[in-house]
Amino acid sequence: MYRITAEYRPEEKYKPISEWREDERPRERLIAHGSHTLSDAELLAILLGNGARGQSAVELARDLIERSIDLTRLSARSAHELKNIKGIGAAKATRLVAAFELTRRVQSQPFDPKRQIQSPDDVARHFIPKLRGAQKETFRIALLDSANRVFRDVLISEGSLNASIVHPREVFRPAIAESAAAVILLHNHPSGNPEPSREDIKITKQLHEAGKFIDIAVLDHIIIAGETFTSFTQRGLMP
Repeated sequence: MYRITAEYRPEEKYKPISEWREDERPRERLIAHGSHTLSDAELLAILLGNGARGQSAVELARDLIERSIDLTRLSARSAHELKNIKGIGAAKATRLVAAFELTRRVQSQPFDPKRQIQSPDDVARHFIPKLRGAQKETFRIALLDSANRVFRDVLISEGSLNASIVHPREVFRPAIAESAAAVILLHNHPSGNPEPSREDIKITKQLHEAGKFIDIAVLDHIIIAGETFTSFTQRGLMP
């Protein structure tokens, strides 16, 4: 049996957005009333620019969101994944990926070099937008100076966390090169579960011991999981 959505009527002939009434077109409505008045699909349609055969840009945008379940998962898709979806292609895919990446960069502005890190919340607030929706585990370190200010973060590895890919030599090399006084370990759980695994705890202990040997303190290990996070320091899990 065919499913007919509330927005589709068999008797209605498809019309491109250019033929819609002006007060119904997303671009004109954004200019007249502001971006906050548009739905997710309408905003996405503006980025797409045009639709596909038999579909307006808004309908294509709705389909795209539904395919991905929500905007967060859509924003994590690569250009290669997107361009293989019917109606998208390389041009639309690259526009979407660029827009989502700009959003992440705006939300995770560089650390203020004059601002001290007071708590794990300060660090998590910076990294949650950066890692939200990521489909792979990544391991990073935040480098701090002697005044407890983060001056850089470094990507160490991608892939499931284990001791073979998160080796003390790779973790502390940038910290030594840039004379960091301390580091904060960070990684994400794409599953959305912020609970540390036995491997997470083992690696933290290993890196903490290595840091003591070279006089670079490991202050915390923060796990980002969607909009939530776990701090080893807050949980009393630091060695």
